[in-house]
Amino acid sequence: MQDIQDKARQVKLVIFDVDGVLTDGSLFIGDDGEEYKAFNSKDGHGMKMLQSTGVEIGIITGRTSNVVEHRMESLGIKYVYQGRLEKLPAFEDLCQRAGVRPEQVAYVGDDVVDLPILVRAGLAIAVNDAHDLVKQHSHWHTPHDGGRGAARDVCELIMRAQGHLDTLLQRYLD
Repeated sequence: MQDIQDKARQVKLVIFDVDGVLTDGSLFIGDDGEEYKAFNSKDGHGMKMLQSTGVEIGIITGRTSNVVEHRMESLGIKYVYQGRLEKLPAFEDLCQRAGVRPEQVAYVGDDVVDLPILVRAGLAIAVNDAHDLVKQHSHWHTPHDGGRGAARDVCELIMRAQGHLDTLLQRYLD
């Protein structure tokens, strides 16, 4: 676990996949073709807390959805890459835009399409219900499933490693 804490201390950017990570992977599509997704509010609050410490957040997803754009905008996330079936070029562009090296990035994924980034990220994280191959190539996996608190797990891991979590949580008790 010490190795994970050391890697988490170096993180300046966290990149999340969406389907299966920020959601449980279910796709709700109405008769009109409109897509709906359910996001966990605790995950969102964790992401906002993490951003308040100076850690940037980005999204790279293979699908394109207006609901993702709206949710990320509401969380103040400026790095949003949608419709990226090949995620590695988006990862490289995002690292350049954010001014970080791959070893300063935590990437959170759930399926094999995430592997090209996971094997390059400084801290590779799989959600609890990720594909076995993704877990095998990750440094850590979350206690919670995707869309069920996994993003909060990641945010708290990094905030704890960087010495911010206790101070942030204490604000709610003062």
